[in-house]
Amino acid sequence: MADSPPPRHDPDLRRPTDVELAARVTVGDRTAFGELYDRYGKPAYSLARRICVDPGLAEDVVQEAFLALWRNPAAYDRSRGGFGTWLMTVVHHRAVDAVRRENTQRRRSVPLADEVSERNVTPAEGADHAALTAVVGAEVREALQRLPEDQRQVLTLAYLGGYTQIEVAALTGIPLGTVKSRTFAAIRGLRTALRSVWAAETGGDAPGTTTGAQR
Repeated sequence: MADSPPPRHDPDLRRPTDVELAARVTVGDRTAFGELYDRYGKPAYSLARRICVDPGLAEDVVQEAFLALWRNPAAYDRSRGGFGTWLMTVVHHRAVDAVRRENTQRRRSVPLADEVSERNVTPAEGADHAALTAVVGAEVREALQRLPEDQRQVLTLAYLGGYTQIEVAALTGIPLGTVKSRTFAAIRGLRTALRSVWAAETGGDAPGTTTGAQR
């Protein structure tokens, strides 16, 4: 009995790249759009959920991000980086905007006494890290926006997206050492910005510094 011929490799079965799928979306290919959603819908929601906290708001953010891609696929410029990094940046921006809108509406509806009470609560140990992770402080969000794009990107993926530094390196396509140095620089810049905000708001020194004898 003759041996069966080896299976032939069909080039059409090759998994298309993100760039190829994005290019097909530009001509209205719904199948390509659906495949991109299958690839990035879950990590996009994970990032949006960490920023927005509210699951419904996070779902809206992801839908808006993908809808923006469908309406204007040319917004993705392959020369500026990978598709996944670009999409996560879009999700991050829209999630932060959504949180800002929600906080603005909440502040308009919360009585002044309640708002004052919130401001007078003494922060517990680790509150700075918690605020950064949940993106709950207007000052933190503004400080994040003032960071250089490359630093904000790694900090967002690591602290808000929940990715390890190795995963951030894989997702962005940059060396692990660069991820670590950018993360360190971003945290240092964030601390400096927050100290400046504190001094501007209180007219005094940042927390942890003293000038003269304590009374």
